[in-house]
Amino acid sequence: MFKRMLIMLVVVVVLFGGIFGYKAIGNYFMNQFFDNMPMPPAAITATKVSQDSWQPYLNAVGSFAAVNSTELTTEASGIISRIQFENGATIKKGQLLVQLDDSVDQAELARLLAAEKLAKLEQSRLERLFRDKGVSELELRRRESEAAQASAAVASQQARIAQKSLYAPFDGVAGIRQVSLGQLLTGGTAVVSLQSLDPIYLNFTLPEQQLTMVELGKPLSVQVDAFGEQRFSGEITAIAPAIRESSRSIEVQATFANPQHQLRPGMFARVQLNSGNGTQVTLIPQTAVQFNPYGNSVFIITEQEGQQTAQQRFITTGETRGDLIAVTAGLDVGELVATSGLLKLRNGAVVNIVENGTARPSADLNPTPANQ
Repeated sequence: MFKRMLIMLVVVVVLFGGIFGYKAIGNYFMNQFFDNMPMPPAAITATKVSQDSWQPYLNAVGSFAAVNSTELTTEASGIISRIQFENGATIKKGQLLVQLDDSVDQAELARLLAAEKLAKLEQSRLERLFRDKGVSELELRRRESEAAQASAAVASQQARIAQKSLYAPFDGVAGIRQVSLGQLLTGGTAVVSLQSLDPIYLNFTLPEQQLTMVELGKPLSVQVDAFGEQRFSGEITAIAPAIRESSRSIEVQATFANPQHQLRPGMFARVQLNSGNGTQVTLIPQTAVQFNPYGNSVFIITEQEGQQTAQQRFITTGETRGDLIAVTAGLDVGELVATSGLLKLRNGAVVNIVENGTARPSADLNPTPANQ
């Protein structure tokens, strides 16, 4: 019985040992095959490190504002009898815009003018009598006072009538009127907006650290969404004397000629302000850079033993513009860097540079991607 059990155990050990041994030997040779199997070249795109002159500038955003802007109203109340302008029309200073019915006031003015005329005649008659000592000086002074009061009443009525006529206080462009003919208008009711468009102001802010880079008369340019890539030129005409404590920024105002009225109050503008002379910068596409918390790096493509291989190198990056980024340290002009397929690369990896233009990432200073 014992010999049978021993033989069975030996057979089981040999059987399972052979199975596990065969499996271990197969895994060993399989790992050796995959470890020594040559990796196919990684398909990438690459570009040479270039150099260009960049004009340093400050970027900001601002809004346009009219030099003069107001909501026109009347001081007096009354029925609108005339409207003397069209919506959106160009208005000249002093032009009559709205006339209220003043027929009752004109009749009262006529009565006051007659009273003034009579008072002045009485004053003239007493002056002659006073020279002949026919009346006392007190009586003459009373008549002079009455004549002065009559003239003041006429002036007051004329001013009251003037309040029923609305005139343009400056040259500008009228908005859309808020009243209609025959409407009862109360004092202070908005009639129409008036905007002065040429010239026009641009208000924007800059961080206080950039205060030394702005000065009166310095030129700048802006872009607005309504006109795409078109740029408008102006100059700085005012700098606020104080820094905003809440944001530590300074308010700046520029003035732009606007004869075609292309720029309108309230428009959003992207400001570009030159801040020095042009400098030479080393440039690569942003797609060539791996941005990591421990440092930014690129893959340099070099020739080794007849093959192109990738080597990782850490660099120091600077300002970005469009698809390009400036490199301040770590690269030399003319070196070849990978611009796509970076996730497939490691040190010493063999690469195959694809020259297909559709596979190459965009590397423009002012990219204009299609709106799809």
